[in-house]
Amino acid sequence: MLEEEERGNAPYEGPVDLPDEYEPEEEGADSPGPSLVDDVLALLDDGKTYAEAEMAYQKSRAGFAANRIKGVVAYGLGTFGVLHLALIAMTVGLVIALAPLVGPWIATAIVTLALIALGILFLNLLKKRIDEIRDAFSEDGNE
Repeated sequence: MLEEEERGNAPYEGPVDLPDEYEPEEEGADSPGPSLVDDVLALLDDGKTYAEAEMAYQKSRAGFAANRIKGVVAYGLGTFGVLHLALIAMTVGLVIALAPLVGPWIATAIVTLALIALGILFLNLLKKRIDEIRDAFSEDGNE
């Protein structure tokens, strides 16, 4: 138990984080160690190094994101094109499927009116969303 107490009370040997260029002199010399100016200069140098590393990291992140955005745009346009073609095929298929039942002109009219009704529904939903955004940014909030 006495040995544990002696080990726990080791003498203080000085600061842990000394500047890189600090080299202690002989043990017996009365050297005060690094000055406050040396510490501040080391801190500024470390801050500059950190800022340069952070800038390089953010530049590499931005480059990576820009490279990936090109792929996202390409795949998004491809997806939009394929889905657009699928909707055209579905519309033509509906007209062809309804033609034997009601005739080609009435089948075309039914599909056209259904698409117009669907478009008006989406337009009303869009208008509601735009009005909500406009109300959020209006000065009174009640308009």
